[in-house]
Amino acid sequence: MPYLGAFQFLFTKLSFYMYQIIQLKPLLAALSLLLLFSCAAPQQAADDAAAPANESGTAAQTAAEPETEIISLLPTFEPVPSSILDNGRMWTFEHAPVEYFAETYNFDPDDAWFERARLGALRLPGCSASFISPNGLVMTNHHCVRDQITQIGREGERTLDDGFYAVTLSDERMIEDYYLDQLIDIRDLTDLILDEVDSAPIEQQAQVRSQVIQRVQAELSAEFDESENIVVQVVSLFNGGRYSAYFFRRYFDIRMVMAPELQIGYYGGDADNFTYPRYNLDMTFMRVYEDDAPLQTPFFFPFAIEGVRSGDGVFVIGNPGSTTRLNTVAQLTYAGQFQLDIIHRFLFHTLNSLDAIFELDPDTDEAQQLRNTIFSLRNAEKLYGGQVLAHRDPFLMGRRTDNENNFVAALRDNEALAAEYIPIIERIAEIQEQKAGLAPYPYIMSIGMQPNSALSSALLQRALVAYRLVHQDLSTEARTQALAGLTAIQDRDPAHERLLIENHLRYLADLLGDDSPYMRRILNGHDKAEVAAALVQNSAFATQEQTEAFAETAFREWSDPGLDYFNAFGSRLYENTLMFQLLSQEENQLETRLGRGWFAVYGTSIPPDATFSPRIADGVVAGYEYNGTIAPAYTTFYGMYDRHHSHNTDPQWALPERWATPTPSLDLSTPLNFVSTNDIIGGNSGSPVVNTRLEIVGLAFDGNVESMGSSTLILDDRSARAVSVDSRGMLEALRHVYRADRLVREIEDARHQR
Repeated sequence: MPYLGAFQFLFTKLSFYMYQIIQLKPLLAALSLLLLFSCAAPQQAADDAAAPANESGTAAQTAAEPETEIISLLPTFEPVPSSILDNGRMWTFEHAPVEYFAETYNFDPDDAWFERARLGALRLPGCSASFISPNGLVMTNHHCVRDQITQIGREGERTLDDGFYAVTLSDERMIEDYYLDQLIDIRDLTDLILDEVDSAPIEQQAQVRSQVIQRVQAELSAEFDESENIVVQVVSLFNGGRYSAYFFRRYFDIRMVMAPELQIGYYGGDADNFTYPRYNLDMTFMRVYEDDAPLQTPFFFPFAIEGVRSGDGVFVIGNPGSTTRLNTVAQLTYAGQFQLDIIHRFLFHTLNSLDAIFELDPDTDEAQQLRNTIFSLRNAEKLYGGQVLAHRDPFLMGRRTDNENNFVAALRDNEALAAEYIPIIERIAEIQEQKAGLAPYPYIMSIGMQPNSALSSALLQRALVAYRLVHQDLSTEARTQALAGLTAIQDRDPAHERLLIENHLRYLADLLGDDSPYMRRILNGHDKAEVAAALVQNSAFATQEQTEAFAETAFREWSDPGLDYFNAFGSRLYENTLMFQLLSQEENQLETRLGRGWFAVYGTSIPPDATFSPRIADGVVAGYEYNGTIAPAYTTFYGMYDRHHSHNTDPQWALPERWATPTPSLDLSTPLNFVSTNDIIGGNSGSPVVNTRLEIVGLAFDGNVESMGSSTLILDDRSARAVSVDSRGMLEALRHVYRADRLVREIEDARHQR
């Protein structure tokens, strides 16, 4: 799925210890822990009248006053019959599903088969890839390397728009500051890590777990010489129920071989994104070099001579980014009602501002980079919008409810498991109610507001750091670090700043309502554009130079319109954020403990949640019912040209010059894209799709709209599909449109070299 790997890591695991500047005094910590277990009902607004106090300073209570019934802030769902495979088919290589694959697809995948599958696959930043020849040739999606395609362009070249092809080996261009990872070994660390964690008091286990993981990772890394380029990653599986050490060989000398034009690699643009039928040539080829020569590798996936047919079993080997299928129903419900909805609103308003910024001057180099960011965020906006709908869908959430009921029933069958894990499920549910009572205020301080984020105003980023400095009790060291971070935030064009601030105000109004007391304080009778312009004109946080001078004054005495922006919330913004952080920390610890319960009940009969680590997912090529008709298993070049001519005035379906008039040798009946039931998610972009002989039949690049929202919480293969570029379409285009004879020969010769 385009771009989703990186953005899921940015948004789905929201936490506020990313800032790591909140340090509590013992009294404040004790007070916070006391509040942690209080009623989850929403707090009163900061400007509401306080309850009368008695002589001891606490709120007065009337003895005869009846207890108020606590009303849940979260809906419930009726159970719908589920399957254990609702948890997905993203299998790990250390627990390879040998028997399941053999029974389901009628072939014998032995250890050697899984080893070849693992070593032929690659991981690159945010996406997946694979070796497709013994000479280090690598295949991935065009959308995964758009920045790199732009980077290799020389003066006067438009490599992203016009494409690139290295006619000779010497023409292949170095990609700066880039790398690919190959998983070469796996070791089980479960007993080593959990023995140390279990020996610590419960309140210290999170810290001990982090320390032991860091120590073990360092010890394992020390086994290798630096020149070997081995990267060790300790991977948590089943939310901490199991641990593995993954050993990656990292390659740094990566060179661009071929990339098609953006218009054909992203054909249909935003309108066709996350849809099917599709007509995308979302492919790019690179090469790994070692000692300034093409890498020689025995592990690669040759292109299949024959393509796939409907009903064929296929396997996607890649790095799915993040799923939440082991989360409790309460967690998923909270996410749908609050977290995902708030993120979606933020993306909607941010895109409005970035689109406006791009239109101010679309021809600069910075604008071209911004265009890639907009592409990425538009995908993320669609994803999160779909996730909100899926997390509120009675059928899907009913299946999750049934799945959890089955899990709880299995726990109850074992007295020890029931005593250990059912209270955890109950406490996690309580935490979701408490978090619901704090929303949306903690998100105002987190989403997109990290220093130097491209998603928000530099002025507001500085003001937020200053707000923390004023309101949080920091140690001298932490305050020094925060001040350094404050003055390191880079300037932006004032016109861009105004647009970003104005749209942040629209985002706040969307969350809180224009008539909320907080918005009335911030706007003070003015419209949003006027407030944004006044902030840029009058705040000391408008520029880096002014901020540095302002930071020299006593921060407890700071007064500035930028600070007033956040001070308008009174103490609620800070207090709710603090409480949310504490609840999230407790929730993370409980999740880790509950992961052991899942493993105790199901073992390796289900895969763990995705963690952007190598997985193999099975499925079959299959069309599906949609829009009152049937989506075919694959599309052809005929369909692409029909799309073009049917929308001949819309630039999204325009064709690049070399494609506008097809050459007589191009077989328009060649399959271009196909769909399958494979379980994929963000991070799988660029994954090879192989047959039982580990031959390339496709290149995964997207999910259809039916999978867009549900894929994080459930595997729903009724109509959810992975969308791939067909290997036949890739070769047909390379041969007859791009005349990439050298590349075609290498791909076809590889069939005889494994």
